Amino acid sequence: MSDVNELDRSARWRRLLAELVSTVVLVLTFQGAAYAQGVETVTYSKDVAPILQENCQQCHQEGAIGPFALVDYEDARRAARRIKDRVTQRLMPPWHLNPHLGIQEYKNDRSLTEQEIVTIIDWVDAGTPRGDPADLPAPVEFPSGENFLMLGELGSPDLVIKTDPFDVPAHGNDQWWRPRVATGLTQDRYVRAVEVLPSYPLGRGVTHHFLATAVQEESVGGLLTEWALGKVGEQYQEGTGKLLQAGSEISFEVHYYPNGTPAPADQVSLGIWLYPEGYEPEFPTVLRMFNVAPQSVLEIPPHSTPMYEREWVMQSPVRIQSFQAHFHLRGKGASMEAIYPDGRRELLSIIDNFQFNWHNNYIYEDHVAPLLPSGTVLKFNMWYDNTEDQLSNPHPDDFVTWGDRAADEMGHMWIGVTNLTEDAYLRLVRERARIATEDGGSR
Repeated sequence: MSDVNELDRSARWRRLLAELVSTVVLVLTFQGAAYAQGVETVTYSKDVAPILQENCQQCHQEGAIGPFALVDYEDARRAARRIKDRVTQRLMPPWHLNPHLGIQEYKNDRSLTEQEIVTIIDWVDAGTPRGDPADLPAPVEFPSGENFLMLGELGSPDLVIKTDPFDVPAHGNDQWWRPRVATGLTQDRYVRAVEVLPSYPLGRGVTHHFLATAVQEESVGGLLTEWALGKVGEQYQEGTGKLLQAGSEISFEVHYYPNGTPAPADQVSLGIWLYPEGYEPEFPTVLRMFNVAPQSVLEIPPHSTPMYEREWVMQSPVRIQSFQAHFHLRGKGASMEAIYPDGRRELLSIIDNFQFNWHNNYIYEDHVAPLLPSGTVLKFNMWYDNTEDQLSNPHPDDFVTWGDRAADEMGHMWIGVTNLTEDAYLRLVRERARIATEDGGSR
């Protein structure tokens, strides 16, 4: 009897398998027929062009920093395989945060969604069909590299301060230029936004990074901005700003990197937007540097993947506006974690795909910007890849230490920090809880 049962079960499994195969064949046949008729086919006009327009064309247009244009179908078709490769690896658009861990809501988020990545992959795999031109979105006129990007939102800056001219050679080692320029202010004013604008077009290719520091009696001013390719500037939350005093100067540090084309008498512009005269924001803010792998300890042996970590205790309540990692060619990833006074731990942000060519500043949406009580520990990790697996690494056989050159390394975090009073902290916590309740928990 057992043999019969075994044969019976075997026959049933064979029938089920045959039915399953038949069903799969029918589904595939239907999908193939639908595909051949153009049903549900992903096209450039309807599906891909809006993605490129929203996330890519600002940099990929004539005269912009992208190496090729992506403003029409032929542009995209020629670059289709490269586009697929870059978006699959999350190299483009340049957004290096892990898409699943930590806070995911940022004011300047330019990453693609998983569905957008799938759409591009499907379009390339389908042979880059053009589709109906009537489905194309209306063209967008983007600002060129000649103008500040914040013009559309904030209007013209109240101050534009330029560095003194500097002749950048076509070839040679890294160059540094450190002029001091007067602001021309005759009364104290508070800054609400700053933006860095390298010269157009030559300066954009040779300006590696840039620091602007207010030189004045009041120490609250301090560093106005740190800029590197991929960053625009700083824009502070409502009621938050930095003091710029009458008679102050701006101390610049410009790091140039020759790229084969000379840039004579180059100047970098700093645009400054001010609050109205007499306005004093409730919260002064600072761009604070957390040196995770300082000069005295940073050592990266050949073919190694070291990690450094450091912790700081917040001596008052704080609100974190932004998060940025600064590495050179061997940088791989960085994280910021909050350890609360009650022992609870929260991963705030993690970069797991750092690319040296793009130094992103991740600006939290107001309703998720971390509010941390006094005594919170901010823990930072930064890790490196000095192997052949790191594509930007020129010499994995080198022993690398701290240094200003691109061929050397660094390891620090730029964090936008607003110090709060205890009363202000509790008020902001209550306001955030109220908004979350009114939104029905959607935030």
